[in-house]
Amino acid sequence: MVRSIFTVNRNMNVLQKKLENTSANMTNMNTPGYKFQDMVQSTLESRDLINYMGSNDLNRRQELGSLEFGNQIDEVYRNFNQGNLVETNKETDFAIVDNGFFTIRMENGELGFTRNGNFKVDNDSRLVTMEGYPVLGIDDFGNIVDIYVENNRLNVDNKGEILGQDIRFQMVDFLDYSNLTIVGDTIFTNNQGDYNIIQADIRQRFLEMSNVDIASEMIKMIEIAREFESNQKLLHAADETLGKAVNEIGRL
Repeated sequence: MVRSIFTVNRNMNVLQKKLENTSANMTNMNTPGYKFQDMVQSTLESRDLINYMGSNDLNRRQELGSLEFGNQIDEVYRNFNQGNLVETNKETDFAIVDNGFFTIRMENGELGFTRNGNFKVDNDSRLVTMEGYPVLGIDDFGNIVDIYVENNRLNVDNKGEILGQDIRFQMVDFLDYSNLTIVGDTIFTNNQGDYNIIQADIRQRFLEMSNVDIASEMIKMIEIAREFESNQKLLHAADETLGKAVNEIGRL
């Protein structure tokens, strides 16, 4: 009985993590550049149950079958598939076609990387993210520089070249996305510190929307709710059984 309660408790913990993950995906369904996260679940290895309570000496072996002690989360991964591009006609909006990330400078000076091209111009005429992090470019000498909007005009071609300036967006990509760590909803840092500077295909006045499939996430939410209900029933049944056992022992 204790094992049954342990199994239900483990399952409930797994379901709680899946619920939090699905809720985060649904919350960010309209967040530009958001990449949905998913979980890989597996069932724990089953164990044979054996009873030795038979016979007068309580030593008769009786095989009761096998029991699986719940589920576990094997892997949490982020899906980097391309989201839909939506035209905004806003000069400071940019979308990446296919692979690549914009490079930004975080508060602590660390480089960050994002697919969210929903930028703005700060009081110093710098191009920044909505959080205020400077968007970085690279000049003809390979120097990393801030991007300034001159005369309130910003024209960028599909290669990321800023017209009228000898600067282009510093676009990067990674060999292994599993080394990326999420910061907030759409910004990543790289644990390994390495990246490749690339020439990405950029669209000005467009945004890449979230790649969340809301229908799939709603189905997951329904499945999680049903699993919660099933485990609650199992927990209730175990509680009733324990209650009866305690009462019977009390009578003895």
